[in-house]
Amino acid sequence: MTTIDRIDQRILHELSRDARQTNVKLAEQVGLSPSACLRRVQELERSGVITGYKAVIDRSRLGIGCVVYLTVGLSKHTKASLEAFERAIAEAPEVVECHTITGAVEYLLRVEVTDIGAYKDFHTNVLGTLPHVSSITSHIVMDSSKSTRS
Repeated sequence: MTTIDRIDQRILHELSRDARQTNVKLAEQVGLSPSACLRRVQELERSGVITGYKAVIDRSRLGIGCVVYLTVGLSKHTKASLEAFERAIAEAPEVVECHTITGAVEYLLRVEVTDIGAYKDFHTNVLGTLPHVSSITSHIVMDSSKSTRS
């Protein structure tokens, strides 16, 4: 585990708000000289704390009008059935996140599609064809008051 101090925390906060800002601007915001700031950012990258930089995308401009979180339960809990499910989900472009979770079900998915009809198609023709899927609970996002995802 990498130990970070308050200045590193401020650097991470500022970069998470705007990763495209210049090093000079970042240094000014965190109270460092540009060279000291650059060394810290490079160390955060080298140590793996910063793993990359992403663009924040307005998915509605790409035709994504429906976001659904869903839980999926499997009828078999063998390594083979879990791996088969994960392979199938990795091939589904609608699924932008897949998390193994604890509790009554095995997976939490984030699905992004054009509309509810496209979600029904995904639900029926992708999830509905996978062996060992025993339960699906869908939560359709109506609005997002806060999101820090890219």
